[in-house]
Amino acid sequence: MAAFFSDSHYRAKALGAPYAALWQTLERNASGGKRVRPRMVMAAYEALGGTDFDAAAHVGAAFELLHTALIVHDDVIDRDFVRRGGVNVSGRYRDIATTAGIPLPDAEHRGMSVAIIAGDLALFNAYRLIDRSGVDGILRTRLHDLLDEAMFVSAAGELYDVDFALRSGPAGGADLPTVDDILEMERLKTAVYSFETPLQAGAALAGASAAAIAALGAFGRNIGIAYQIVDDLLGVFGDERDTGKTTLGDLREGKRTVLLAHAAAHPEWAEVADLVGSPELTPDEAARIRAVLEQTGSRRFTEALARDFANRAWEALVDPELPDTAREEFRPVVASVLGRVR
Repeated sequence: MAAFFSDSHYRAKALGAPYAALWQTLERNASGGKRVRPRMVMAAYEALGGTDFDAAAHVGAAFELLHTALIVHDDVIDRDFVRRGGVNVSGRYRDIATTAGIPLPDAEHRGMSVAIIAGDLALFNAYRLIDRSGVDGILRTRLHDLLDEAMFVSAAGELYDVDFALRSGPAGGADLPTVDDILEMERLKTAVYSFETPLQAGAALAGASAAAIAALGAFGRNIGIAYQIVDDLLGVFGDERDTGKTTLGDLREGKRTVLLAHAAAHPEWAEVADLVGSPELTPDEAARIRAVLEQTGSRRFTEALARDFANRAWEALVDPELPDTAREEFRPVVASVLGRVR
């Protein structure tokens, strides 16, 4: 990633200081985070006997750059100006505009416009990093296909998420998506590009069999869903000292989750349905919502669902096509997800 951005900075300087500054902003927004996707690529590659770590690093960086593109665009969709505790691309360019005296609506529009440009650059260059890996022929085509699948499927998940958010009525109303709707959206939007395809890319690069690649894909699909379910749980019931994330944000946003979809099927939900999605939600009101989530059994249901998907992921790992090194490598991943569920 550092080498890629160094080269991009050099090229951008020739086109002027504003463009060079955009690349610096994009690099800052690509830094930090857990590096889940390149970790999946590298772990699968090493567990299945790969030895060309430079090539694998390029593939891992490609998936991380894809992630950067998606979150930059996702923030535009959600009209967010903050990411990981600091201003994102939109926020950076909004603030520059307001400092220059531009009215806030125009400044926000400028910020989101620049973010679209930045996301486009990250998206296109994810494919370029595959090309720079040194892999050629059928294998490079296969890696391109996996990156394409990640992007193609994630776009569908994002579309469904937008559709869920735009449905009329309160977050707890009759039009709330079902549990199955939410699970499918989370699989498409997050699990495929964060776990399933990076694992398959690492395995394919290592020369694994088609059966082994499929088994790792099944593992990634299920652990990715489990991971997202747990994230949604922690967004409401987590300890802010551990997660670094407020437990009011998802409720104020009215984020469509398994928790809410399950609770909405119970009459008790009517007591708090109008509170969900309120930007002014207070801690006391959030406590009322949590109490209803406990009363309806929605918290227990969601925790059990996360464990179920984590167990499905482990079942995929015991496929005889996978070597013991793969099970040793990913056992801690399953344990980590299960450990995050109380």
